[in-house]
Amino acid sequence: MLAHVLDRAANGTRVVYVPGNHDATVRPYVSHAFAGTAIEPERVHETADGRRLLVVHGDGFDLACSRWLGVVGDLGYDGLLFLNRWVNRARRSVGLPYWSLAAELKARIGQAAEFIARFEAAAAREAATRGFEGIVCGHIHKPALARIEGVLYCNTGDWVENCTALVEYHDSRFEIVRWADEAGVLHHEHPHAGGWQPLPARTSAEPCWGDWSPLATGTRGWPFGR
Repeated sequence: MLAHVLDRAANGTRVVYVPGNHDATVRPYVSHAFAGTAIEPERVHETADGRRLLVVHGDGFDLACSRWLGVVGDLGYDGLLFLNRWVNRARRSVGLPYWSLAAELKARIGQAAEFIARFEAAAAREAATRGFEGIVCGHIHKPALARIEGVLYCNTGDWVENCTALVEYHDSRFEIVRWADEAGVLHHEHPHAGGWQPLPARTSAEPCWGDWSPLATGTRGWPFGR
């Protein structure tokens, strides 16, 4: 995945890298660039229809939720990823699809669900306070596309646990896509004039955007009011 992104940067695509808590050692290098990639602490993204979205990693919201739970999450996450890797190797050996152990635990542990709800509310509140119409973040590894108190909340999820990404089409519609799903789309935003764009579909066993191609058929987005 990184090789593909860097290849895009080398060929003229504008790439901005916003470090998070797992790569905090990169943060001293903000305002610098490497391999055609700008490193920034946060970013303002303007959508095709003129909306301004704040783009951050999201670990700054831990204090507004539960610093203790955030620290425990950091310490335990590497262990979960290790277990997740072996669980999915076993599943692949018997023909079962990818499954996220960490996502399952988050859904079943009440304290984790409460933390996620507080995180989402804190992120939306930060965007509203600073005059943005929406926020794009990650950190909690919980892909979502929702409207919270009038603010568009976009959580990209992640590329190591959920295998998700947030995409914006030329009509300014957002979707969260997941590599592990053939259909690819988890969440949708409203359409605009110009009709629907093709949905990305997985065409190989490797998580590489270069291997994705349009679906001939598939679920299209549902109306999502602004």
